[in-house]
Amino acid sequence: MKVLITCPPMLRLINEFKPIFAAKGIEICCPDVVQTLSVEELKSLVPQYDGWIIGDDPANKEVFAAGRAGKLKAAVKWGVGVDNVDFVAAKELDIPVTNTPRMFGGEVADIAMGYVIALARQTFVIDRGVRDGKWLKPSGISLADKTVALVGFGDIGRNTAKRLLAADMQVIAYDPYFQPAQGLEAVQSAKWADRLDEADFIVLTCALTPENKHMVNAETLAKAKHGVRIVNVARGPLIDEAALIAALASGQVHSAALDVFEVEPLPVDSPLRQFEQCIFGSHNGSNTVDAVHRASEKAIYLLFDFLGVE
Repeated sequence: MKVLITCPPMLRLINEFKPIFAAKGIEICCPDVVQTLSVEELKSLVPQYDGWIIGDDPANKEVFAAGRAGKLKAAVKWGVGVDNVDFVAAKELDIPVTNTPRMFGGEVADIAMGYVIALARQTFVIDRGVRDGKWLKPSGISLADKTVALVGFGDIGRNTAKRLLAADMQVIAYDPYFQPAQGLEAVQSAKWADRLDEADFIVLTCALTPENKHMVNAETLAKAKHGVRIVNVARGPLIDEAALIAALASGQVHSAALDVFEVEPLPVDSPLRQFEQCIFGSHNGSNTVDAVHRASEKAIYLLFDFLGVE
């Protein structure tokens, strides 16, 4: 039996998981993946394997069909986000697929909170200045009593709200499935994009769906408070980058911290790179050794269950 793994965080620690596969007599393939493999690369690789642990790759109907024509029997999406996986196609082709939910709520929330603090106090500007021989002292803003428009109130959103409330911030949650949570009673809820004019920060933690693509756009940014700060630790296409670029240029958006982008890796010629007031990540919000162990072991044993490995 053979398993393909295309998830970069898991691949970086693959030596720690090899004994689990070896104990079951399973051969694994670990290609060099920066962020994702292409559809054509996947169509070539996937059919050769009984199981597939998916990263952020385009696991679409074309890829699953190629896999089904070959050896593929089951797959597991490593992590929480599933916007890259065509579950309908997999079901039609009789390929069981699942993800590993509730793995990274705390880790991604830590990054979100770190970005909020960094944008508020411009710590990254100071760091760059000191490295360049300068001694900058920008005046930031305090967190207490500032308002956050928190988009998404799932595992990551609730963990983020917990951290924001601990900093004495006000939180308005935007989630069509909002339910009050114990210990987070102070969180208010609203319909997107109501009350954006109250928000000092917009923090995105939600899943990407066809309905919310570009939910942060020219129209919604125009409704926001002038000088709003934006954090995205969710999915890049939630933000219309062209609209964000225009808003950064005009000052409507003060600054942004983006761990994710519409195209990843961020193109070298992206206009976003011109804005010194922005912080850029590498879609790495969940990547801690602890979280990678947790999610990888979950993915492995879910796949074993699908494949009938005891």
